[in-house]
Amino acid sequence: MTRDETPAFAVLLTPDGSRTAHSARYGEAYGSRHGAAAQARHVFVEGTGTHDHPAPRVLEVGFGLGVNFRATVADAAARGAPLHYRAYEFDPAPRAVLRAVAGEDGQGADHPVWAALLAAWPEEGGGRGELEVEAAGIRATVTFADVLSADLPPGWATALYLDGFSPSRNPEVWTPDFVTRLAGTLTPGGVLGTYSAAGHVRRALTAAGLRVERRPGAPGKRECLRAVQAAGHEVRAAGDTTP
Repeated sequence: MTRDETPAFAVLLTPDGSRTAHSARYGEAYGSRHGAAAQARHVFVEGTGTHDHPAPRVLEVGFGLGVNFRATVADAAARGAPLHYRAYEFDPAPRAVLRAVAGEDGQGADHPVWAALLAAWPEEGGGRGELEVEAAGIRATVTFADVLSADLPPGWATALYLDGFSPSRNPEVWTPDFVTRLAGTLTPGGVLGTYSAAGHVRRALTAAGLRVERRPGAPGKRECLRAVQAAGHEVRAAGDTTP
């Protein structure tokens, strides 16, 4: 693993050739040091079935450096599938860090929606509010706010990426109460994917009414989890149904 220095972050090159970066706030990397792109694809894009959905609506907890977003964009673009991607990010990294992690050849980095998102992203990071961009059939909405107190769209997401920092470093997004709120954003049959396989995370997902399944983990992890909203689960119709 090698490092490139940016003004405020150490960008890490992972074994699969993709990049992530170290967060000084949380004391760990944003993505897997064993393969950031491999984790994005295996745990989130494939783990939630987004790669098979004709018009996915993805909600992500922790946009981070956009690795999961770019992996999802690359998949949707290759299939010609319309995609609406909504994410919540409490502490946006500077634009230069997102650009450095994506590089010129990162998956999804050549899509016009990524260029549009970078152009709208806060140059120095931080900030509050929301940005929305759309290009070539893909729409991205990123809310810069604390997801714990944000209004979440009920019954909206075909897939939910629970990708906060680890439960030991960022316990707030893994609590039973918050996980239950997240479960309410899923459509009937919608799937939550996460890299964590901790026992208390499994129990929180089960208590939220989701059907929890263990899967083989991405490189460096023995297991990960997917959790499915029951097909008969009743949710209040979301106001936004645009792909």
